[in-house]
Amino acid sequence: MNNNIVLIAAHADRVLPLDSACLGDEYYYQSLPLCIVDAVYSIGVRYEGVKNVVARYCARFDLQRTRTTKGAFSLAHEQESITAFCEKAERIGPTTMAVEVYRNRQRTSARSGILKADAVYLFAAILRKYGIEYLQDISGAIGNTALERDIRSIPGQTSGISLKYFFMLAGSDDIIKPDRMVLAFLGEALGRLVSTSEAQNLLTAAVERLRVNHPNLTPRLLDHEVWKYQRDQRGASSTSRYKGVQSSCS
Repeated sequence: MNNNIVLIAAHADRVLPLDSACLGDEYYYQSLPLCIVDAVYSIGVRYEGVKNVVARYCARFDLQRTRTTKGAFSLAHEQESITAFCEKAERIGPTTMAVEVYRNRQRTSARSGILKADAVYLFAAILRKYGIEYLQDISGAIGNTALERDIRSIPGQTSGISLKYFFMLAGSDDIIKPDRMVLAFLGEALGRLVSTSEAQNLLTAAVERLRVNHPNLTPRLLDHEVWKYQRDQRGASSTSRYKGVQSSCS
């Protein structure tokens, strides 16, 4: 067993409440467009503002935010399709979407960034191009290198972190979001700097070791618990995409 994995698993078992680990409500969105809005708007901001953006969009168009059955996706006809979202965004326009619907004018970056509202539309348009319409379609998008290349060509999406987070929100249990909070946790466990390219394999391997005592643990769930821990460590004033304020545990 790689000593790195032993150290990470031991650290996680020591500081995280793995027996009671659970995902937040946002991992059970009713429709795929909400996953895009969350994934794009959550970068570099406190999550309370992201929740407000999603809630405003749902209120404006009378859409259900989360599904009632967490063990399965809602039926396709009960979801808003990507095409329906794109047609709506095209009709209204990104600036009006930002100002009147999302009521949030944030940009993807301080320098030469575009409106996050525009990035949300471009993200959705690429999914439409590849025939990804509903939550049930997401398995066909994961691992599609052409789709990933197109998403990462959107201004502000070069790192691919929003895409990974989108896949997590859309249901993938095997993907993590290798952002600064996860890297800090891994660095704390190993006593060294950890790169984004290492994070996925390290956390996934740690999950395999931890499943001996925590059989329901997944990389996505461990990522979420890591975020809760790091949020608490850094304090409530920390700027992050942590979303554990609302819990889906029952």
